[in-house]
Amino acid sequence: MAKLTGKRIAIVVTDGFEQVEMTEPRKALEDAGAETVLVSPKTGQVKGWKHTEWGDSFQVDMKLADARANDFDALLLPGGVMNPDKLRLEPDAARFVRTFFDAGKPVAAICHGPWLLIDAGVVKGRTVTSWPSIRTDLANAGANVVDKEVVVDHGLVTSRKPDDIPAFNRKMIEEFA
Repeated sequence: MAKLTGKRIAIVVTDGFEQVEMTEPRKALEDAGAETVLVSPKTGQVKGWKHTEWGDSFQVDMKLADARANDFDALLLPGGVMNPDKLRLEPDAARFVRTFFDAGKPVAAICHGPWLLIDAGVVKGRTVTSWPSIRTDLANAGANVVDKEVVVDHGLVTSRKPDDIPAFNRKMIEEFA
């Protein structure tokens, strides 16, 4: 596995992110040597979602309004229905995501996470995968949508669901390295 020592990874979340889609990739990144930073429009703590009920709380490391892509090497966007739906209403979230693409930095998004990529205006012409319910939205935004465990397109890593996390983590670490 590629080592990420010295790499700083932003993880953008707000209340309602699918907990396992943040915690497992975060652990994989940290195990590979990366420093992870939870970035949110909220201060204090954010609450995860475990399938059908509220999960654990996690400390926010940095306010989204203060976050700059220049301070990071890569970006992780966990899913959960509520998380990207709320983040799409935050102009700072779309701006932050777009700056990673403008700078040519790698981005990984899983499940409903790619929803935020639409508002950032970065999916047109890219091949992606996602949770089935947002595939039409991605296609309407100009993405080539496929149903695969993990897809990599010029530094953008996408996966469909929690079951895909092992493959997602492998490709994410490869691209982030």
